[in-house]
Amino acid sequence: MKRIAVLGMPNTGKSTFFNRFTGSHAHIGNWPGITVDLMLATVKLGHELAEVVDLPGIYDLRGLSEDEAVVQRFLETTPVHLVLVVLNATQIDRQISLPLQVLQLGVPVVLLLNMVDEAARFGVRVNPEILSDRLGIPVFPISAKYGAGYPKAIEAITEVLDQQDHPIQVNNISQQLPAELPSNRTLQTLLADAVQMPARLSDRWSSRLDRILLHPILGLPIFFSAMYLVFQTIYAMGTPLQASLGDGLEWLKLNALEPLLANFPAFLRGFLIDGVYEGLGTVAAFLPVIFLFFLCMAIVEDSGYLSRSAFLMDALMERLGLDGRSFVMSLMGFGCNVPALLGTRVMRSPGLRMLSMLVIPFSLCSARLNVFIFITSAMFAATIAPTVLFSLYLMSFAAAILTAALFKGKFTTQEPLVLELPPYRLPTLKQILVRAWCEVKHFWIWSRRFIIVGVIAIWLLNNLPTNVPSASSQTLSGLLGQTLQPLFAPLGINAQLTIALFFGFIAKEIVLGGLAVIYSQAAESDLAGTIAQQIDWVQAYSFMLFTLLYIPCLSTIAVLKNEAKSLRFALLSVGWSLGLAWIASFVFYQGARALGF
Repeated sequence: MKRIAVLGMPNTGKSTFFNRFTGSHAHIGNWPGITVDLMLATVKLGHELAEVVDLPGIYDLRGLSEDEAVVQRFLETTPVHLVLVVLNATQIDRQISLPLQVLQLGVPVVLLLNMVDEAARFGVRVNPEILSDRLGIPVFPISAKYGAGYPKAIEAITEVLDQQDHPIQVNNISQQLPAELPSNRTLQTLLADAVQMPARLSDRWSSRLDRILLHPILGLPIFFSAMYLVFQTIYAMGTPLQASLGDGLEWLKLNALEPLLANFPAFLRGFLIDGVYEGLGTVAAFLPVIFLFFLCMAIVEDSGYLSRSAFLMDALMERLGLDGRSFVMSLMGFGCNVPALLGTRVMRSPGLRMLSMLVIPFSLCSARLNVFIFITSAMFAATIAPTVLFSLYLMSFAAAILTAALFKGKFTTQEPLVLELPPYRLPTLKQILVRAWCEVKHFWIWSRRFIIVGVIAIWLLNNLPTNVPSASSQTLSGLLGQTLQPLFAPLGINAQLTIALFFGFIAKEIVLGGLAVIYSQAAESDLAGTIAQQIDWVQAYSFMLFTLLYIPCLSTIAVLKNEAKSLRFALLSVGWSLGLAWIASFVFYQGARALGF
């Protein structure tokens, strides 16, 4: 199978092209010798299959950031048949140096000039034939967003790939590249007559919107209002879909699964239905809500507003020893903390990276979102639930700010923020749907293995030994809950919730499935009713607060240790998050009780 590497600078639409090129076939894969997982996909080009690898966005093949080092190691350890370089056509004068570097490595290259729709709007004109003659490689203007020029480019990619019988191994990139980039005069000569650019790129709509959205006083209130609107939308649209899916799973259990397993031994039947099916089904019922969350975040990110939020928060972040990139990585952590931690590789300052990695785990990830949506729906009225959920997001920001303020003296940085604000863009429906679908698929595939292991372990603890009542104080889970109760009783967290928290250390996805197993309730409404009878809203909020702040999951801890190259740093993160979670929940619960709630 032939191999294609996709390379480009950040904000060139490289990921949009990769998604269009590969469809929904992309998956995360671990590459030998590479310390970060890469996006991989297999596509059919002509009569043969090709493996496509999406490399991190970089500015310079000789760079010093972790992402640039990842690209260097990949090209030096992995033979490739073809490199696709994706540039932003509106910034070709600043980005042409990257394909020039790739050409010096002696690998076959196809240059894709993306965002030609924006280039035309800005008055940028490119003659691909002239540029192709001067570079000696195929050059194609495309719009990965709308598909313009895409079929012709794929045809040329297929043709070039057919001509490559053997992959090319790159050796020692640093020695093959010159010490300095080509001079401005060299680049101007290369682009003369091939590219016509106005003296100044102007976008009146972006300028007008920025006057409002980046206003020094109104900017932040507008941003947090927009995020609050996202949560309201998730609840308004997601709750009916969630209920319908939950009812469908319950119907499947009653009418198909239970009759099918009726003759199985009681212990095995209980294990399959009350353990595996109920645990997985409870989490699966929330996939529509997760889909809506990623859909909304795709709109925020692809529209260009996410970069603005980094700009808005940079002044505050700087006082905390961070910068706007740290804020963006924290927002990425709303999906999953793991890729957000990997994203800190774009930071060259070790102090900035370490401090950013310390605050990112407090981001309310999608796994915790599952738990909070369920608890808020069970314990609060529909008119109040979105506000409660929004308060948890604010608490995650508060925890991150407190952490940065306390530890900024230990992890110092002098690295300035260089931030490029892209023009505002209206994402296409297909673009955001594919993005949301890929994120949900990755979430489910990633979390499923943890959920299965977790709910099986909880069910066994709930049903062993077999000579005592299930989920009673005599079972292993009951004994575990009683052992930990002195630590959690001051927080208002009962024995059942304590067991769920204990297994949530493995992965937060297990918490909700674990509750379904602990309370032996498959239907979401039955589980919600059972929990609502045992605890009040103060205990529920204390439980959610602890879930928000304590150890994210084993995967996050493993990435922290790997990225920081320090077990001591990982233990610091674990100890601090546990301590902060206990103190915050204790203060809230005891304070609420003192006030008579």
